Amino acid sequence: MEKFINPFTDFGFKKLFGEERNKDLLIDFINELLHESIHVLTYLTNERLAQDSVAAANTLVVYCENKQDEKFIVQLQKVQQGSRIDRSIYYTTFPVQEQAEPGKKWNFELKGVYTIAFLDFVFAKNVSTFHHKVQLVDLETNEVFNDKLQLTYLEIPKFSKEKHELETHYDKWMYIFQNLGKLQERPAALQEKVFQKLLDAAEIAHFDKKQQIAYQDSLKNYRDWDNVIQTSLKKGLEQGREEGIEQGLHQTVLRMKEKGFSLKDISDATGLTLDQVEHI
Repeated sequence: MEKFINPFTDFGFKKLFGEERNKDLLIDFINELLHESIHVLTYLTNERLAQDSVAAANTLVVYCENKQDEKFIVQLQKVQQGSRIDRSIYYTTFPVQEQAEPGKKWNFELKGVYTIAFLDFVFAKNVSTFHHKVQLVDLETNEVFNDKLQLTYLEIPKFSKEKHELETHYDKWMYIFQNLGKLQERPAALQEKVFQKLLDAAEIAHFDKKQQIAYQDSLKNYRDWDNVIQTSLKKGLEQGREEGIEQGLHQTVLRMKEKGFSLKDISDATGLTLDQVEHI
C-alpha cells in the first residue's frame, strides 16, 4: 500500500501546490527552478485557465502572482495531447492580455509571465535533457530578445538520478516529484525542512476519512487514464498480429492520434515516416 500520495493525481498536485497552508512548498520550488527570491505568492483564478483544465481533463493548473505582479502558471500534464505546445503558449497569453485593464491608461510595459509544466510523459525522445526553458530569442545573436515571457517544460520520466546521486536542491525536487508515490520511507537525502513538510503533507496516514476517499478517487482516475493509453496501444498491436502489420499499424496510429499523441511521437513509436502518419 502507498505511503505517500502520487503528485500526478488531481488530489496530490492540488494538495502540494494548491493549498494555502502549503504555499511555501510552491514558493520554494519556483525560486529553485527560476532562480527567483519570492517570499509571497497570491493564488489567483482565471476562468479561461479553469475551462482549459476541465476541457482537457488531463491538465491541472495552479495560477498565482508575486508582489511585483508577475504571473505564474504551474501546470500538470498527465498524458500527451495534440498541439500540446501551441495550447500552453495560447493559455500563457491570457495573463499577458489581462494586464491591459479596460478603461485604464497603459504604457504596454509588461510584467513577467512564467509557465511551468510538469509532464508525466516524454515528448522530446531524441533529446537527453528533461528540462526545457523557452524564451523569445534573437536567432542571429542567440540572445534573449524579451524576458517577460518564459515557458519551462519538465519531462519527469526522463529524470534518472537515484537517491545517492542527488546533489542539488533542484535534483531533490525532481526526485521527489518523480518518486513520491513509490516511497515507503523518508529518504535520508531529503532532510531539508521544506521536504520534510512536503512529506508530512503527502503522507496518506495523516488524511481524514474524507481526504482518504478523495485521494483514492483521484488515484483511480489517474490509473484509468493510464489504462486507456496502454489498452489503446495493446489493441493496435494485437490487431496487427491478427490482420497483418499494415492494418495493425493503421489502427494504432488512429488510436494514438485520438488520445492526443503528436504526429512525431506516433512516428517514433510505430516506425512510420511523418508523411505516412499524416496520410493515415
